[in-house]
Amino acid sequence: LPPAEAEALVRALQGTELRDTGGQGWLRQHEYVEKLNMHGILRASAGQEQLLTELLVTYGKIPVLIGELISVEIWKHKVFPVLCRLKDFKPRSTFPIYVVLHHEASIINLLETVFFYKEICESAEDSILDLIDYCHRKLTLLAARSANGQAAVLVPPQELQKQAETMEFEISLKALSVLRFITDQVESLPLSALTRMLNTQNLPCLLVELVEHCPWRCWEAGKLKKFENGTWHVIPPEDQEKMTKLDGQVWLALLNLLLSPECQRKYHFDGFNKSQLLKLRVFLTDVLIDQLPNLMEMQRFLSHLAVTEPAPPKKDLVLEQVPVIWDHILKKNSGKWEAIAKHQVKHAFSPTEEELKLQARRWAQTYSLDMMEALAPDKPRCRVCGVEATKRCSRCRNEWYCTRACQVQHWQKHKPACNLMA
Repeated sequence: LPPAEAEALVRALQGTELRDTGGQGWLRQHEYVEKLNMHGILRASAGQEQLLTELLVTYGKIPVLIGELISVEIWKHKVFPVLCRLKDFKPRSTFPIYVVLHHEASIINLLETVFFYKEICESAEDSILDLIDYCHRKLTLLAARSANGQAAVLVPPQELQKQAETMEFEISLKALSVLRFITDQVESLPLSALTRMLNTQNLPCLLVELVEHCPWRCWEAGKLKKFENGTWHVIPPEDQEKMTKLDGQVWLALLNLLLSPECQRKYHFDGFNKSQLLKLRVFLTDVLIDQLPNLMEMQRFLSHLAVTEPAPPKKDLVLEQVPVIWDHILKKNSGKWEAIAKHQVKHAFSPTEEELKLQARRWAQTYSLDMMEALAPDKPRCRVCGVEATKRCSRCRNEWYCTRACQVQHWQKHKPACNLMA
């Protein structure tokens, strides 16, 4: 984006009412967020994301983005189930949940791109509590996924269930990165934010759970697979001990939360927390420490913790802040979920054929094929056999194949989605 257009899009960002989710104004906002998200990714890959960061800070838009994130989450869990029970609700495909999930993914991805900077974290102000709680809920989903062997997600109608599960999983991984960036700034966070991370949400123990169960790795047909850059990769035996970016995010967050003097002063090292933290010792191998030498300090800290009884945390007189955005949305809409769902059936989720075509044209301009290919981390792979592909479906331009034979083989499965896209 040219600087002037990026500035105009940032200035146009504004909070939307829960009842307007899926409406025309909300969809326009989604386009703004998505354009800024793609712009941020491309600028970050070139090491030039400073302008976007400055714009978001200057115009105070980080609380707005966090508010949109919380609104989407509440809509998914409060309004969508009611929407699905209404007799008048006959969505075209699974448009509502898919678009709302995509909106959530775009916002968290944009936040992941910019939260690396201290100024962004500080500009969040009190809304940082809402973001911490959001990340906690997403990491809890990740932990539940690894414990149950499946994703714990809101299940939409069948045809997009797998895609929705994948999106929820990736959103949770983005939340992990955002949380790690927040922990980088523990010294400049409000005291209430630190208390919330350490004692209200007990994030150190939740992070231990992620180290222990590692939901971004799995065994399939005797082969180890790890999730990186949006896809699952088979890991050869010689690389199986290699730390992924996601592993690094968890360990760095633990380092920030456990080794900071201020955090050690506030955290409750009671019997349960101590026993959970000591589980980390078995994972601190020489191979891991060679890859992230800072973990040597963690190893020393845990060895000391194992043989001592830490002093109880200093009892300060604390007036605990609550997440303002979450509470505000719930109080404003409590008891109105069915009324909101009925309003959305009438005004948002019953589009005419002409409205769908208009929206499709707008999205086609936003998601140009050249732009999407520039954002893709890897070359396209054949949908059937997985080898590098050079041909794509000429009708929907969405699926890739290596040969005509693979395309013909996949046609019956691809046909419904192809018709929808076309």
